[in-house]
Amino acid sequence: MTLAQLPAARPLRGAVNVPGDKSIAHRALILGALAEGTLRLSNFPEGKDVLSTCLCLRLLGADLRRDGGKMEIRGTGLHGFRAPNSQLPCGNSGTTMRLLMGLLAGQPFETVLTGDASLSARPMRRVADPLSRMGARIKLTDAQRPPVRVRGRRPLSAFSYRLPVPSSQVKSALLLAGLWADGETCVIDPFGTRDHTERILEYLSPGCLQRKGSRIRLKAARLRSDKALALPGDASSAAALAAAAAIIPGSDITLRGVLLNGTRLGFFRALRRMGARIELLPLAVQGAEPVGDIRVRYAPLRAVRVEARMIASLIDEVPLLAVLA
Repeated sequence: MTLAQLPAARPLRGAVNVPGDKSIAHRALILGALAEGTLRLSNFPEGKDVLSTCLCLRLLGADLRRDGGKMEIRGTGLHGFRAPNSQLPCGNSGTTMRLLMGLLAGQPFETVLTGDASLSARPMRRVADPLSRMGARIKLTDAQRPPVRVRGRRPLSAFSYRLPVPSSQVKSALLLAGLWADGETCVIDPFGTRDHTERILEYLSPGCLQRKGSRIRLKAARLRSDKALALPGDASSAAALAAAAAIIPGSDITLRGVLLNGTRLGFFRALRRMGARIELLPLAVQGAEPVGDIRVRYAPLRAVRVEARMIASLIDEVPLLAVLA
């Protein structure tokens, strides 16, 4: 591999509005489609992964209406989805496929989820196994990869499950399936993975969740919307801009309206430990999430050790951190 080093023409200065967080957008789309009422999203992000979730939900009967950076979701309720007339194409979006596996586990019909060549090479057993224990019938290829055939069941069997690896997608799939369970579903997350699904569930159905330490308990509940939700700026997109400012001498930028959820700030914590001058300026709780500005100024960086316990909070930014190293 050949690496080229391109010097910056000038320092980065000014303020930047960061596009909406993709991880939250996936979950808001799915939970909004399952709610009763209309959920209005603003600062909706561009991106093929999020659009894959939109397409799959439409094929299931969801009513999604997009106007630029706004998205209106007219929910069907928990029992309003219908069997699609085709397979559900997830493109390259693992988030789309894994979260929809949880949703489809509670539907009274059979569905097939497909992906592109890259997604079709990714393992799905870690999602399929616990959903199968809840009563869904899930078939993968002999290599435990997509396409994924899901035959759902109602009700599903409530159970308790401890995540063996840090995966917010597995956790989210189980919580979604728990909406059709016959009792309380408990997911134990000892890694502290991102908690956007839990926050939106609490936003749409206050009291449906109990969180104590690493335990998340969910009782099947109706979701009610007729709400507006401004998506905070994507923490991963902000991380790329912060990294550039941290290594270009004289840089001083402010990233506006960024998600300040602690489960997503591992990169900024690591960057601060490396010597970058970073200020987190909390502004408000926006819907279900804390939001604020992040100011980043250049400073010489030094090597640091990133402990295993931090990985869950910077999982998407590991390649970026490697570049800085």
